[in-house]
Amino acid sequence: MDLVRIILAIILPPLGVFLQVGLGKHFWINILLTLLGYIPGIVHAVWIIARTGPRSV
Repeated sequence: MDLVRIILAIILPPLGVFLQVGLGKHFWINILLTLLGYIPGIVHAVWIIARTGPRSV
């Protein structure tokens, strides 16, 4: 499932972060980074997905 999130993070970074952590502060930070520059948004999204590990449902 992390591979799917990483692929989504490359296509649309806020979506990958949302699927990982929900509507928390990291989601809004990623929205801001994506608006300021697409690459910083991707880097932040992949970092959040890799750092937090698999989400337990």
